[in-house]
Amino acid sequence: MAALVCPICGAQFDADRSPAMPFCSPRCRNIDLGRWLDEKYTVPALSAATDEADASPPPPNATERGEKGDITD
Repeated sequence: MAALVCPICGAQFDADRSPAMPFCSPRCRNIDLGRWLDEKYTVPALSAATDEADASPPPPNATERGEKGDITD
């Protein structure tokens, strides 16, 4: 009974009667699948500079922590 709008073609359809929810038809569902498979949809990513600034520093190695190790000078 709820009228929805198909995200592919923009047609209004009855959600209770659509076998291809959230699309109005199997055709629109297949168009959407094709777009995913062709990598037409993307997820935004942060730039490399932002990623490096937000990254935590690497943990110190054993010699920096003052632990005894197998490495000798």
